Amino acid sequence: MASAAEQLAANINLAAFGKATELKKRIWFTLGALIVYRLGTYIPVPGVDPIELGRLVQQNSSGILGWINGMAGGALGRMAIFALNIMPYISASIIVQLMTSVSPHLEALKKEGEQGRKTLNQYTRYGTVVLATFQAYAIAVGLEGSGNVVLDPGWFFRVSTVITLVGGTVFLMWLGEQITARGIGNGISLIIFAGIVAELPRAIAGTLELGRQGVLSTYLIIGIVIMAVAVVMFIVFMERAQRRILVQYPKRQVGNKVFQGDSSHLPLKLNTAGVIPPIFASSLLLLPITAANFSAGQGPGWLTTITALLGPGQPLFMVLYVAMIIFFAFFYTAIVFNPKDTADNLKKYGGFIPGIRPGERTAEYIDYVLTRITLIGALYLSLVCMMPEILRSYWALPFYFGGTSLLIVVSVTMDTVSQVQSHLLAHQYEGLVKKAKLRGTRR
Repeated sequence: MASAAEQLAANINLAAFGKATELKKRIWFTLGALIVYRLGTYIPVPGVDPIELGRLVQQNSSGILGWINGMAGGALGRMAIFALNIMPYISASIIVQLMTSVSPHLEALKKEGEQGRKTLNQYTRYGTVVLATFQAYAIAVGLEGSGNVVLDPGWFFRVSTVITLVGGTVFLMWLGEQITARGIGNGISLIIFAGIVAELPRAIAGTLELGRQGVLSTYLIIGIVIMAVAVVMFIVFMERAQRRILVQYPKRQVGNKVFQGDSSHLPLKLNTAGVIPPIFASSLLLLPITAANFSAGQGPGWLTTITALLGPGQPLFMVLYVAMIIFFAFFYTAIVFNPKDTADNLKKYGGFIPGIRPGERTAEYIDYVLTRITLIGALYLSLVCMMPEILRSYWALPFYFGGTSLLIVVSVTMDTVSQVQSHLLAHQYEGLVKKAKLRGTRR
C-alpha cells in the first residue's frame, strides 16, 4: 500500500491538477476570499486623519503597534476596518488551549471528540469578541490622546470604532473558517500569511531602490537573496524534522483468527510549539516600548530606562528574547503534548516501546526524548528570530521580515502545499477506483 501511494505521489503533475475540478474550485474560493480580505485592509475607519495617523504609526514602528501592523499587512497603519486583523482570535485560541490544562471542565470537553471540539471553538469565538472589544476600545482611546489623529473625539468615535473593528475581526474569523471548510489550507493561517506577504513587494522595491542609489552594492543584494533562500531551506528542514520512536504491537487473537504483531512509529516533531514562542516573546518585550512611545517622554523615569535597555538590537533585548523563546517553547509543548496520555493510549491498544515497560516508564521515556528535542527546537527558533535582529541592528541590512513572520510564511506555505498534494492524491485514487469498477462491470 505504501509503495502504491508513493508511486501515485510521484506521478502527480500538471495534467492531474488540470483534471482535479474540486481542487481548482477550492483554490479559486481561497484566492477570492483573500482578495476580499486585502480589499478590507484599505477601507478606513471614519473620523481619523490619515496624515496624522501615518505620523503616529511611524513613531511607534519599533513597538508592538509596528509588529501588529506588519502582521495585518499595513491595515493598522491605515486604520482600516481590519486593523485588528485575526490576532484576537489567535490570542483567544491560545488562552483556551492553556485553560484546558488547568480547568477540569475544559479538559473533559477536549476529550469528548467532535462535540467537545465544537464547544471549545464556541468558547474561542466568545473570547475573540471580548478581546477584540478591549483592544478596539484601547486603540480608540489611544488615538484620542495622540494629538490631532481623531477629527471629532468623544464617545461617538469610541463606540463607532469599537463596533467597526470588532465587526471586522468577527468577519475575518468567519472568513477564515469558510476558507478552511470550502477552500484549501487553514483559513486563519492563510489570512495572517496574506497580510505578511502583502508587504513583500514593497520590501523588494525598497531594496532595489537602495541598490540603484548606491547605498547597497550589487554583491550585497545578491548575498541577501542567497542568505534568505538558505534561511528558508533551513526552516523547511527543521519544521519537517521528527524523532520517531519505535512502537511494537504483539500478536493478538480475535475469535479464531490470530493477527501477527506489527510495528509503527510515534513521531515527535522537533518544533512542537510552532510559532507561538516567538509571538509571546515579541508581544511581551515590545509592550514597554509601546507604552513609552504613547507617553511621549512624559512617563516615569524607570519606563524610559527600561525602554532604552529593551530597544531592538540592545544586548538585554537579545538575551531576554532568546530566554523567553526557550521558556515558552518548553511551556507550550508541555501544554499541547502530554506524555502520560500518550503512554496510556499505547498501553490501551497493546503497544509498547522495545526495552521500556508500558505505563509510567513509557511516559518518563517519552518525556525524556521530548525534552531534549524541544531544546533543539527552541534553539532553532531563537536562531531564526535573532538573525534578522542582528542583521538590522549591527550591519544595517534591510532584512524586512522578522523571524516570527518568516516562520509563519514558510510554515503556512508548507501546510498549504501538503494539502494540495493530498487533494491531488485523493483525486488520483478516485480515478483508479472508478477504472477498477468499470473493468469489473465489463467483465
